[in-house]
Amino acid sequence: MNAILLISCPDRKGIVYTVTDFIFKNNGNILDADQHIDDQSNIFFMRLEWSLVDFGLGKDDIIPAFSAIAERFCMQWSIVFSDQTPNLAIYVSRHLHCLQDLLARYQSGQLRCHIPLIISNHKEAERIARLSDMDYFYVPITPDNKIEQEQRQTDILAKYRIDVIVLARYHQIFTGEFVARHENKMINIHHSFLPAFVGKKPYNQAYEKGVKLIGATSHYVTGQLDQGPIIEQDTVRISHRDALTDLVRKGEDLEKVVLGRAVRFHLERKVLVYNNKTVVFD
Repeated sequence: MNAILLISCPDRKGIVYTVTDFIFKNNGNILDADQHIDDQSNIFFMRLEWSLVDFGLGKDDIIPAFSAIAERFCMQWSIVFSDQTPNLAIYVSRHLHCLQDLLARYQSGQLRCHIPLIISNHKEAERIARLSDMDYFYVPITPDNKIEQEQRQTDILAKYRIDVIVLARYHQIFTGEFVARHENKMINIHHSFLPAFVGKKPYNQAYEKGVKLIGATSHYVTGQLDQGPIIEQDTVRISHRDALTDLVRKGEDLEKVVLGRAVRFHLERKVLVYNNKTVVFD
């Protein structure tokens, strides 16, 4: 079993030494370490993973023991353990390609999580859920029942102890209250290279503009539509020979790859959020 430490704090001398010395003095073996300094804000970021085999502190003692160091350097920090398997819920509407790709990655062991359920405002994904031996919840949304249905979803998520929500092309906008309850734990895939061509029908907009690149963006959901911290992006080159259907096909391929990477980075605790941006230790 390993421990994973994520840190952000004002940069100053001695942070790396103090943190690594804490692990050394407790007989820990560092397996992976990465760090970054944002020169504009003078913020230090670090991800450190170490083995707990023969470590001098038990799991319940590590956090209290490290707290003094964290306070000394004014750290925002978290420690998680590799035996903690997050529960993940997938939301989807009628476009199923991202859902199918996530399930393939999950079933092949690429995603370190447990996916017990799928939630949808349509019925197209029900068969996929049954074939994958997952619970399926059909939760149709209208302007009149939105608050009631969000409460139903909240109850479902609580019952299954969901830690992470992935919106695999889910075409509904959540209320601010719902989003706030899942801050930095709700991952969306946007079928465009943000911030360009936001809103509806980005491929149509790109086609009409005659663009030479299209892309996809995965980000955390915030109260501002499509403005959350970006986790991962990618692009593909196109030309005047590509029809609108070609753009959609190439774009959907990108969406699958970008969302898969973003979910994996999050599950492996490689993402730190600050100032509506992210540091991704990939």
